[in-house]
Amino acid sequence: MTNRYPAVAYSVTLRVAYKNIPGHLGVITTAIGMVGGDIGAIDIVSINSGTMIRDITVNARDVDHGAEIVSTVGVLNGVSVRSVSDPTFLLHLGGKINMVSKIPIRTRNDLSLAYTPGVARVSMAIHEDPSAVWSLTSKSNTVAVVTDGTAVLGLGNIGPAAALPVMEGKALLFKELAGVNSWPICLNTSDPEKIIQIVKHISPGFGGINLEDIAAPNCFYIEERLREELDIPVFHDDQHGTAIVVLGALYNALEVVGKKIDQINVVISGAGAAGLATAKLIKQAGVSSIIGYDREGILHSGIDLAGHSGKTWFAEQGNIDNFRGDLKGAMNNADVFIGLSGPNVLSIDHLKVMAKNSIVFAMANPDPEINPESAVPYVKVIATGRSDYPNQINNVLAFPGVFRGILDSRSKGVNDEMKMAAAWAIASAVPRRHLNEEYIVPSVFDRSVVRGVANAVAKAARATGMAPIKRSKTTEFAGLPA
Repeated sequence: MTNRYPAVAYSVTLRVAYKNIPGHLGVITTAIGMVGGDIGAIDIVSINSGTMIRDITVNARDVDHGAEIVSTVGVLNGVSVRSVSDPTFLLHLGGKINMVSKIPIRTRNDLSLAYTPGVARVSMAIHEDPSAVWSLTSKSNTVAVVTDGTAVLGLGNIGPAAALPVMEGKALLFKELAGVNSWPICLNTSDPEKIIQIVKHISPGFGGINLEDIAAPNCFYIEERLREELDIPVFHDDQHGTAIVVLGALYNALEVVGKKIDQINVVISGAGAAGLATAKLIKQAGVSSIIGYDREGILHSGIDLAGHSGKTWFAEQGNIDNFRGDLKGAMNNADVFIGLSGPNVLSIDHLKVMAKNSIVFAMANPDPEINPESAVPYVKVIATGRSDYPNQINNVLAFPGVFRGILDSRSKGVNDEMKMAAAWAIASAVPRRHLNEEYIVPSVFDRSVVRGVANAVAKAARATGMAPIKRSKTTEFAGLPA
């Protein structure tokens, strides 16, 4: 499945030369429109000896469509395509992040205060009182984004170097949306024991660890060990960020359809990291019946799950009635379907047997479990992970605010109460009077979401004993907010 409409992520910029006569530009733009291109900008580069050179930026549906647009313009009579550039690649040249200092170094006094000899006094203060590192360094506002590149986006195991642009993007979002400093840590090993040791060794410089794009089942083991062995929060966003946003969307979707969370039947397709975390969190929030579906079919106690802890949870804790049929049978009278798997899992026949006013979250990306246009006549609310449909369920609604909250409160971890508080904050960001079938989650550009999530997470951390209620003496001495 390609994008329905041309999108900026697949745009191309053509530098074209043609005779500067009336109507020639119109011929070019008409040709682009005939093949479905969406012109975003037309800029004059130069005019020489009656020849016009322009840059024309065109949004395409995908890479192949972009090539078709270039080919179409290239064969026009009297038109020469001088060059073709890709704005997405241009944006990534040199990377998307850098380190910026907070203070200028202009004089000898500046140098003496920031570095030697003044810095020695600060180092000794931390040596004598290790908790001072939180107020006298950047640790309190810095997160490590750690990956081994084994489960990147929809790309799979592409390795640490190829994962770096994604991790830079994550760091960019942390800073832009929540003011959190973060650094991509791409590890050239997928050995869980080595990853655990590396993260433990680098942890003194960070206030939190964001695990990213690490394949299951290693991600479960790595997170569990690090949570036990580190004194700073460890958060696997593919699991818990997804779960938080799904729960937030579910709260609002249930309000739209007039159902209670403790009275619904849920089917989840995909028992990987995201599927398991989502199932556990919505169960904690009140859902009792959660039937899991994966490669083995319906997950129940009668099949050999080869010791897979996530799938075993679905079979024993989610499938409370031990249903043993097929997916269509599981969908019979189901109120909610949550897809965290792959394309074409669902058909219209599956939707027809769901309960009245049903909800479908088809979140496989880029190709959902069912084409949303096909599903609309049969369900009340549909959401996807894509930006070109209503109700995009996107982790960016969660992780910036979650980390802002845990850093601000100096929480030692992240518990279910904090996750549910974050989910409720996301749901609450949609004004009740505006809530409808196509508006159950806030915009990712709504800056109030980060503030709301951060405040909710910090409050829950203090209320559950994960974070101190009073500010430390060191923080008071430094004159900084706790």
